[in-house]
Amino acid sequence: MRLLPGETGERHVTIYMTGALCTQPAQVFQAEQALAVIQNFLDDLQRRNSSHLRLLRERPVTGDREHPSDAARDLAHVLGLLCDLDWQEVRVRAPDVADLVQEPVELARLVEELYDHWRRYERYLIFEGRTDDSRDSAIEGHRPFIFNNQDLNSLVREAYRRIERRLRGHWPRVYRQVPAGANMSLLVERIKWQNPGGLYEPLDAIRMVRLALLVPPVTLYPRRTKRQGKFVQTFDHPLEGLQLDPQQWLCIPLQVGELHFLFYFDREYLALAISLVNLFELSGHDEARAKPDGVVLFGVPPENMGHDLTRFYIDEETNTVLGAVARSEEVDYFGYCKKMALTLHNVIMMRRGRLPVHGAMCHVGLRQGRKFNVVIVGDSGAGKSETLEAFRELADEYLSDMTTIFDDMGSLQLSPAGLLGYGTEIGAFVRLDDLSPGYAFGHFDRSIFMNPDRGNARVVVPLTDYREVIAGYPVDLLLYANNYEHVTEDAPVVDFFTTPEAALEVFRSGYRAAKGTTDERGLVRTYFANPFGADQLRDLHEPLARQYFEGAFERGVRVGQIRTRLGIEGWEREGPLEAAKALFKLVLGEE
Repeated sequence: MRLLPGETGERHVTIYMTGALCTQPAQVFQAEQALAVIQNFLDDLQRRNSSHLRLLRERPVTGDREHPSDAARDLAHVLGLLCDLDWQEVRVRAPDVADLVQEPVELARLVEELYDHWRRYERYLIFEGRTDDSRDSAIEGHRPFIFNNQDLNSLVREAYRRIERRLRGHWPRVYRQVPAGANMSLLVERIKWQNPGGLYEPLDAIRMVRLALLVPPVTLYPRRTKRQGKFVQTFDHPLEGLQLDPQQWLCIPLQVGELHFLFYFDREYLALAISLVNLFELSGHDEARAKPDGVVLFGVPPENMGHDLTRFYIDEETNTVLGAVARSEEVDYFGYCKKMALTLHNVIMMRRGRLPVHGAMCHVGLRQGRKFNVVIVGDSGAGKSETLEAFRELADEYLSDMTTIFDDMGSLQLSPAGLLGYGTEIGAFVRLDDLSPGYAFGHFDRSIFMNPDRGNARVVVPLTDYREVIAGYPVDLLLYANNYEHVTEDAPVVDFFTTPEAALEVFRSGYRAAKGTTDERGLVRTYFANPFGADQLRDLHEPLARQYFEGAFERGVRVGQIRTRLGIEGWEREGPLEAAKALFKLVLGEE
């Protein structure tokens, strides 16, 4: 069995393990990744023409990650020695690098910068597990996986502290327990799942993620900050003629609502793929071995994709829906991972007679004891998530408890008990600008931040227990998020439709003021505010929509619209907040 290779890039380091971790701090500097990181650091010093370069005593600095310079090799060597020896002892025992420790305090400052440089990387640890039919690391093996992560963290931090002590002559007086090891880790194994064979058979060779560990807050810097274009239906099987290198691809098994998905990805998109565990439930032992409802292939060679960046395909023979995303810098944005999975979810749900909704749903308990469930439908930037966030801000005044059932995509089911709502995600992928500072800060230690220094900065934060997501809650209010109209006497914050036809007209039109979260601008329209499957399969969606809206009215669900004003300049915060207040008053009977 070939091993997965470790690697170092400009902004990431991947460490691959199959057995025990090194036990001595000095061994850290013997790893090829350490040399590559040091070379990157020296390249940065050269770009800045840093005064630290003089400490290298005219050694050649120019090199690359595959062929580190003499300066990088000697610096790694001397740092390894300083883990166990005082700088004076290094001068005696290692005369070839004695000149590097002539100015110990200045070298300590360089080490401090190197330590900061290391901690700015996206740092991954991939741990290879071994499994058989009776054992799975999702059940056993948690401790070794967790302890290896902790050991690496302690080892790197101990190496830094020892070197600083050897150079400065004293131990630190203030200890800061900053994360110094991997900040995202995976345990991967080969799992025997119910592969339908044929074109799917080569997927068996790709290792599957069974455990994930995050050391938040995690900050990532994808190359793109927004999603573009649509997901196109294709009639060519994505696996036809496709060859995936098992050393370069991994698979994350996910529960997207009630559905089981296998998300295959090129390791170029490792950061995006790992972030999915903050958004969807990682599949358990039995689910991981089941036949998938959906398969995502993220990072497909462009020659296999034609002119499309994103495609989906319905495999009638195996009753599986597949999605394919091209390997391109253009898709280096988490929204492509999330929305492809949700598009497949929507296609499958429509085929099963359920109505997918692009929106948000929450279960709210009021202090007076009353409970209600509200669904707010709207496309990206319509104000659905922001209105739910406003609910949280008003919690002290109105709420006893609140549970988010879905934050972006869900499905509805007609039943004798009423109209039931089901979710897809255990977390949310939301704009930082649309969250209150207190909420974002309060969830700092659970979140994955993406491009926090750029426009459309995002955070992936877990919200809800999976059992709540798939429980099925009766819908009391079904509202369209109108973010473009001002509130007037004739157009209140919340108003209701009197017929299914009137409701269908507004929901079907799907108007919204685009906020720049995608490539759209101005007042735009999207069929049922849902470009993720519903728009592509209108012939399937339209009769379902009519059936469900008529069923909602028959079951006493109040259907209307809520004016969030999120798309109106100056109302980005107050609009959703006033919408939430109006909704609470409505539920309390103060309308």
